[in-house]
Amino acid sequence: MYERLNAYRIMWVLVHFDLPTETKRDRKNYALFRKKILADGFSMFQFSMYIRHCSSRENAEVHLRRIKNILPPKGHIGIMCVTDKQFGMMEIFRGRELVEAPETSQQLELF
Repeated sequence: MYERLNAYRIMWVLVHFDLPTETKRDRKNYALFRKKILADGFSMFQFSMYIRHCSSRENAEVHLRRIKNILPPKGHIGIMCVTDKQFGMMEIFRGRELVEAPETSQQLELF
């Protein structure tokens, strides 16, 4: 049980992107990509940056594959995994005010 709750085993997946919106098709691709990552459990952290808490590296790999399967035809997309420990060391500011990091969602795991 200890290993499952280890802050070095729990992962965060960060997806950040810059997608074109010049044409109607571009805007549709942007909206569809955003809709699909939200449906996969990602939350908006900043504009064009979405995060998802994963219970393990293996679980993060599942979501990485899903993101790679829905990549739009144009644009720049970055995907990064960090441990819960690394994510917890991030300092977040609004202006000059330090704010709390997003809460870890508690998910029920069924085996």
